[in-house]
Amino acid sequence: MGKRDKEEAVDKENLAAEEVNNTAEQAEDTQNEEAETPELSKEEQLENKIAGLNDKYLRLYSDFENFRKRTIKEKGDLIMNASEGIVKDMLPILDDFERAISNNETSDDAEAIKEGFQLIYNKFNSVLVAKGLKPMDSKGEDFDIDHHEAITNIPVDKEQKGKVVDVVEKGYFLNDKVLRYAKVVVGQ
Repeated sequence: MGKRDKEEAVDKENLAAEEVNNTAEQAEDTQNEEAETPELSKEEQLENKIAGLNDKYLRLYSDFENFRKRTIKEKGDLIMNASEGIVKDMLPILDDFERAISNNETSDDAEAIKEGFQLIYNKFNSVLVAKGLKPMDSKGEDFDIDHHEAITNIPVDKEQKGKVVDVVEKGYFLNDKVLRYAKVVVGQ
């Protein structure tokens, strides 16, 4: 949510609060007017007071419903646009891949192609690391069910028992939370 959106939301909330205050003041004014008119019977005064309070209640209820609907809409918008930052940062990498593909159609230099893809990989990796992605270093570590998914077990010597012997698919953390479990081979 941008700064302008936040300011608009605050302005809307302030307007809603002013409306509630105005409604409350109007109810007080009608109550004061009712108290000043002694011609009305006690029942009529009570009925007017009940009508005023009901009106105040309905206005507050509708204001709250509007606030709730607006909040739900804003939350939905936030969820829909949550990935905007990462996608925007990855567009230059997509451009690099497109340029590499078009250049590779005419190039016969394998070393230049390898170097180009290594540069793109480094750029891609640096964007992901900047967003909080961190690879798991699992090989040789103790098997941990909180970080690893065992694909298979293989017989090993005593020192390697219960340790990760091979990593089939690398695992990743995103801001210290497991994003993808490492698929590993465990020594038994």
